[in-house]
Amino acid sequence: MAGNDWINSYLEAILDVGPGLDDVKSSLLLRERGHFSPTRYFVEEVITGYDETDLHRSWVRAAATRSPQERNTRLENMSWRIWNLARQKKQHEGEEAQRKAKRRLERERGRREAAADMSEDLSEGEKGDAVSDVSTHGGSNKVRLPRISSVDAMETWANQQKGKKLYMVLISLHGLIRAENMELGRDSDTGGQVKYVVELARALGSMPGVYRVDLLTRQVSAPEVDWSYGEPTEMLTPRNSDGFMDEMGESSGAYIIRIPFGPKDKYIPKELLWPYIPEFVDGALNHVIQMSKALGEQIGGGHPIWPVAIHGHYADAGDSAALLAGALNVPMLFTGHSLGRDKLEQLLQQGRLSKDEINMTYKIMRRIEAEELSLDASEIVITSTRQEIEEQWRLYDGFDPVLGRKLRARIRRNVSCYGRFMPRMAVIPPGMEFHHIVPQDGDMDGETDGNEEHPASPDPHIWSEIMRFFTNPRKPMILALARPDPKKNITTLVTAFGECRPLRELANLTLIMGNRDGIDEMSSTNASVLLSVLKLIDKYDLYGQVAYPKHHKQSDVPDIYRLAAKTKATAYGLPIVATKNGGPVDIHRVLDNGLLVDPHDQLSIADALLKLVADKQLWARCQQNGLKNIHLFSWPEHCKTYLSRIASCKPRHPQWQRSDDGDENSESESPGDSLRDIQDLSLNLRFSLDGEKSGTSGNDNSLESEGNGADRMSKLENAVLTWSRGISKDARKAVSTEKADQNKTAGRFPALRRRKNLFVIAVDCDTDTGLLETIRKIFEAVAKGRSEGSIGFILSTSLTISEIHSFLVSGGLSPNVFDAFICNSGSDLYYSSLNREDGHFVVDFYYHSHIEYRWGGEGLRKTLVRWAASITDKNAGNAEQLVTAAEQLSTDYCYAFKVQKPGMVPPVKELKKLLRIQALRCHVIYCQNGTRLNVIPVLASRSQALRYLYIRWGVELSKMVVFVGESGDTDYEGLLGGLHKSVILKGICSSANNQLHANRSYPLSDVLPFDSPSIVQTTEECGSDDIRASLEKLGLL
Repeated sequence: MAGNDWINSYLEAILDVGPGLDDVKSSLLLRERGHFSPTRYFVEEVITGYDETDLHRSWVRAAATRSPQERNTRLENMSWRIWNLARQKKQHEGEEAQRKAKRRLERERGRREAAADMSEDLSEGEKGDAVSDVSTHGGSNKVRLPRISSVDAMETWANQQKGKKLYMVLISLHGLIRAENMELGRDSDTGGQVKYVVELARALGSMPGVYRVDLLTRQVSAPEVDWSYGEPTEMLTPRNSDGFMDEMGESSGAYIIRIPFGPKDKYIPKELLWPYIPEFVDGALNHVIQMSKALGEQIGGGHPIWPVAIHGHYADAGDSAALLAGALNVPMLFTGHSLGRDKLEQLLQQGRLSKDEINMTYKIMRRIEAEELSLDASEIVITSTRQEIEEQWRLYDGFDPVLGRKLRARIRRNVSCYGRFMPRMAVIPPGMEFHHIVPQDGDMDGETDGNEEHPASPDPHIWSEIMRFFTNPRKPMILALARPDPKKNITTLVTAFGECRPLRELANLTLIMGNRDGIDEMSSTNASVLLSVLKLIDKYDLYGQVAYPKHHKQSDVPDIYRLAAKTKATAYGLPIVATKNGGPVDIHRVLDNGLLVDPHDQLSIADALLKLVADKQLWARCQQNGLKNIHLFSWPEHCKTYLSRIASCKPRHPQWQRSDDGDENSESESPGDSLRDIQDLSLNLRFSLDGEKSGTSGNDNSLESEGNGADRMSKLENAVLTWSRGISKDARKAVSTEKADQNKTAGRFPALRRRKNLFVIAVDCDTDTGLLETIRKIFEAVAKGRSEGSIGFILSTSLTISEIHSFLVSGGLSPNVFDAFICNSGSDLYYSSLNREDGHFVVDFYYHSHIEYRWGGEGLRKTLVRWAASITDKNAGNAEQLVTAAEQLSTDYCYAFKVQKPGMVPPVKELKKLLRIQALRCHVIYCQNGTRLNVIPVLASRSQALRYLYIRWGVELSKMVVFVGESGDTDYEGLLGGLHKSVILKGICSSANNQLHANRSYPLSDVLPFDSPSIVQTTEECGSDDIRASLEKLGLL
């Protein structure tokens, strides 16, 4: 009951009411309930662990009421409010137990099915090792480099990196990011992550073998923030290169690159950034391509220098990194920092908000889906602690440590994993910067000596800002730096300090809680925490013993630690009291520089602080350990481990090269055929007019040789050319391939690159007639530009190329009216052919190598077929099968299924969950108004195909216009947003919304940027004149 005196007063007030309430004066609630004992109810239902600050405020209002009757009514209502909260909490606990049981069963079933597919009994080696094992794919667990313990060791490692010139990209979107004077604590988005990513980029830029590092973030030109956040580029000056950066170049070093996206002149919180992620990806793609070309001219001999990896930080940047890495076909890394599923569980346990309310406030389901996609796409997931892996990441469908160990064992034995992939988990503690640590000798009182020749330097200004709070500033200082956020547990620390009189007598408490001007200007959450701290200071009369300055600079932090060290920091030798849960456990295991406590036990916190302050020997031992071992957490050590993990990734990058004038066709640039995970040359030889699947891709995890890659690619192209000529001649098939002799096909696709604008028709009509009518309306609206050749057209659809051909013929349209065809929901890309000998269409095989990353192949197909067989109509007498495989519609990179009753099949989110649990990574799409299911590679989509056209052919995204209906297939959200323009055709595809998008994890309104000036809607009539008017609004006609 300590610290909850208001409860005692509350009990007394209820006792005062007692039986004095008669049936006439009591409320309807009491009369309906019969005899009611508020005291007994309160004791039984509330005292068992409820402590709500909002209930406290309700009690204060009730106690201040003069009218006894009104006072009693308020107390009664408050009692029932507590009961409701307690009921919600118990209900959540029951639901959570059911969810955990269901999840355990799903995991076990997924593991059994995966084991059955892999069709081998697990050997002892496959039983695996601890969950914290780092490697899952592509790397050996044995490759654990020793920590750097001397300058000689670092120099030895640095010499091994000479000659490398790596280009790296980091992404951190939210908050305010700049190189110096970071405004940490300004808001919940500008916290420790901002500091971390800036220092990581700076440190990587100083490492040997790293030529350039770009930290991509949002450009903010809002009037309420400093002008520096609107600067497009900012260089990160290295702290201390130690001779590693002896090979500097024109564009070398580390930089903050600010990409404009989202509302102009407005700084918005991270929860509102989701609709603008595609716009960032397009802007980042443009920057990376231009920088890769520039670096290629400087250090690559004219060949582009692609990023060795793209690293996303937090869910929003993870989503962006997945799309950007997929568009560029380069490896991706991810760091979660804070995970959505963990936050969702915490919020549900509090019982204050329902799941829908949580999602409305935090957009939590969109965040969780972004984290699941990051698991799908990442080569490596970097964490700071093992606790993050064992207790947080294992909550996700896409990560299973048990299945990961089995896959890891199979890879060590060079055995196929049947299309299953699990990202590697790498524990790399954050680094620390030591350049600001200046050892200073002083006496026992902390006074630094000076003389006439070398006078003592003046004390930093922040010292006086802190010391002015203290009555006795010579007492040892307990220091806490954290923004005023409930999860930082500041109020528990103040309570522990206030409750322990010996601790108050021995030490002062300093709270550095971010920066603030006025409490009313803070966010409601932060203001609530700060007000609670102030009330606790007043309650325990801690004036003169607690400091809480309003402002500090980032550069003041080292001086704050120095001040604490003078009064009696790991970097300065300060012992720590930290939580026994999570990251500090790993750090304490290495440093042994303090005590670990239960963060919710204020008595344990007070005892630990008192023990350190009172026991000089313990203090000295912790101080010495911290100073002795802190070098193990330096930024060079962090970066060395980080780079060694990246080196274990199989390099990937685009497989072609275009000349400056863009007249040549593509040619192989890589020494290998995309360095794909699985080798199966036959898959590219099996195709027909409709992309009909004549065999499976056989994608699995078998290891392939890296040699003779260029010869294999040349032989492949020649074989495909010969084979396709035979098909064209004998069966009159309208399909062709790119010829091996690139000189003969120069200028084969000139139209696509010469167009002033490209109109992408991505309207998902229910019928061919509706689509044909829409195409004709668009053609009519831009008849002039079409006849002049300034406007080209791309058809983007879930149909196969055979269905497209039949559709065009039946509608009296020539395939040549379109420059390109994005087929099978984005898994195939064709161009119209001007050479009738080659047929009507030319397939882009390089696109296949671009999207095949983590494609599950036969293992995925078997799982889908098994799933389809399990979906039956239980209401039908014969258990009719609702989903059947459509072999004629499937290709090597698209498994198609027909859906009989769209309203009775599981939604996309359920199928994604099932496949992720089995470590199968793919993109699931319900299309054609729910009557077809397409499953394609995880990073393939219709929107990604547009980015591919930009990368390969230089077709600028800003010159594209995408036409969509009011709704569409389940990949609809990806078609809106980005640098391209969008025209929404009103009245078209409006019926698809209810059927396909009703069971989404998050509403479309959370992710569609309808306020973007690049998106316009036609009128309900949607005639050619309306379409033309919409294009005029976009400034295109």
